Amino acid sequence: MRLIRYQSENETPQFGWIHEDQVGKIEGNPFGEYRRHKAETPLTGVKLLAPAQPGKIICVGRNYVEHAKEHGAEVPKTPLIFLKPPSSILNPGETILLPPQSKQVEHEAELVIVIGKRGRNITPEAARDYVYGYTIGNDITARDLQKSDGQWTRAKGFDTFCPFGPWIDTDFDPADALVTCRVSGQPRQMASTRDMVFNVPTLIAFISSVMTLEPGDLIFTGTPAGVAPLQEGDEVVVEIEGLGRLSNPVKKA
Repeated sequence: MRLIRYQSENETPQFGWIHEDQVGKIEGNPFGEYRRHKAETPLTGVKLLAPAQPGKIICVGRNYVEHAKEHGAEVPKTPLIFLKPPSSILNPGETILLPPQSKQVEHEAELVIVIGKRGRNITPEAARDYVYGYTIGNDITARDLQKSDGQWTRAKGFDTFCPFGPWIDTDFDPADALVTCRVSGQPRQMASTRDMVFNVPTLIAFISSVMTLEPGDLIFTGTPAGVAPLQEGDEVVVEIEGLGRLSNPVKKA
């Protein structure tokens, strides 16, 4: 199933599902008990929103060897985690704003895990039972501020710095999918999820040993090499093979 959050004209945002480019309403809690209504509204007739409302957005740094190398950094011996605030969430198709505090804002194409049920100290063997599905993310980063601050909160936390979507795919297999990023049509990033240093079960086990994971929480799994600055007027397109594409324009705040 492909789960979405959407809005029709001036109606209240709601959850839905997609079948053959048609949208059906979901009644209830998609992370608990719910009922699917018939898919009969054209997908082109609704506005897609970020498909989850996470309490936490956990991100993993340097989880691809070549990305660590391009920054002259060592590959961590254990997952390197940090947080983005929910206020940084951006809907698919909406505009990434370049803040005046930064001269070097960069894209980071990523596979995103969506947690489906509450868990703490989850074993790698049980990790997949806690996955609701997967979506596409772009961990926008003010690289100059990341370097100057040491701590990453400001560099990762600006409003609009967390686009993800356009849906959550509950049947997606993350083992070996191609992750790509194009900026204004030019290829920037390309790697397979099999190249991750720490795979999905390992990340869930490690993170849940630190903090309780809740339904709807997101885990950004790290970005491949090829990150580069964004400029006003760019269009950033992140694609993951078999999962879809996430597109956002860019302008100065």
